[in-house]
Amino acid sequence: MTETALDLNVLQPLSRVLAAMELSGASLFETATPNAPAVIPDSTPLDWYQGRCPTTGKWVRLPRTSLVEAIARHVLSDIQHSTQTVALSNGKMIGILLVEDAAGDRSILKAFSGLWHGQETVDGWVPPIPGRDRTAVEEARILTLLDSIKCELLTLQTIPERQLLKQKSDQFATQIQALRAQHTQQKQQRQQQRQQILATQTRSALTAALDTLTRQSQHEGIAHRTLKRERDAVLHPLRAIVAAADERMLALKRRRRELSRHLQTQMHAHYRLTNFAGESRTLEQLVQGGLPTGTGDCCAPKLLHYAATHGLTPLALAEIWWGAPSGDKQPGAFYPACAERCQPLIGFLLSGLQPAPSPITFPKPEAEQPLPLLYQDDWLIAVDKPAGLLSVPGRTSDRHDSVLSRLQLQVSEGDRLIPVHRLDQDTSGVLLLARDATTHRHLSQQFQ
Repeated sequence: MTETALDLNVLQPLSRVLAAMELSGASLFETATPNAPAVIPDSTPLDWYQGRCPTTGKWVRLPRTSLVEAIARHVLSDIQHSTQTVALSNGKMIGILLVEDAAGDRSILKAFSGLWHGQETVDGWVPPIPGRDRTAVEEARILTLLDSIKCELLTLQTIPERQLLKQKSDQFATQIQALRAQHTQQKQQRQQQRQQILATQTRSALTAALDTLTRQSQHEGIAHRTLKRERDAVLHPLRAIVAAADERMLALKRRRRELSRHLQTQMHAHYRLTNFAGESRTLEQLVQGGLPTGTGDCCAPKLLHYAATHGLTPLALAEIWWGAPSGDKQPGAFYPACAERCQPLIGFLLSGLQPAPSPITFPKPEAEQPLPLLYQDDWLIAVDKPAGLLSVPGRTSDRHDSVLSRLQLQVSEGDRLIPVHRLDQDTSGVLLLARDATTHRHLSQQFQ
């Protein structure tokens, strides 16, 4: 494996970080007596990053410990109190990796998911995985096209004919409803008049009176048809314009998907990850069938790739959410590798580390039984989720038991499963899991 020169600004010595934390009064440090030295908590795993090595088929793992969690909280606190940091409206994952070099010295690396206020490279943080720069020209071209499509879609969505069509439709609907109500009332009056005429009029007078009532009914029908023709004359041109705009929008959305997939394919073909066995592969080679947008920009892949290419041994990893809540993500909470983008890569990224004899499990109820599989093929699995069981692992080790974690042990290549949707813990029902990213994308679109 070819190692890259270390950026000492990115690699922060653990001793320096711990000293800063002690000065800041971080809760990591506890003392039995006022004059006793600070005690760092043990490194008992709280959770695991784990996957199967694609070469050996053996499980490899990396823990999340109380020490690396405390460091992550400290880094998050520094970010929040920095005068140069602007709060993110959408939130972001922050990753901390504890590493050890060949001399036994320990340091930390930190990374952010995606971009940091529009920047992919920030001083003091692990840089993005190499490859994006190779598609920079194509990316700029496609992003310009996507921006143009976005503007045209917005224009088509807000054409004045849409509002005018709704306004005129509502007006005619009100007029027709009022006319129908009037005609209904007049019809009832005519029925009463017919009964009176039949009871009181002679034959010749009876015929004339009934003819008059018939003509009134005919005139009302003519008035109703005239109003509908007037409505159609006004609305049809507007509907044609709106329909043409909608058709154009569908074409633009298809074009947008094509461009996005093209760019994603180009980037995945150039993003190259390296593991601790010295193997290097592109995202396209690692996961056949495509990956969600943003794969390779998450914290865990950035950190592990950097450590592998700089001769550093990872000891513990933690990812913490910063910013506003987003979906099930809450500020200051820790999360495992995301099922869609990171988890399919973990086995490869950790290859070369000491393999685990079996996937790490957590204590489960004695009565736990394998989950009933309702259906399975090469693309998906349908499972009968019982009430009281999580769909995916929770944030803490005592909430690791879930449909996903059980299936990872129950089904061959279960570590590649991706939940398509979720059911609440107390809800029972059918849960679908995809066997690859392409199937996950298609099923997700169908759910939407």
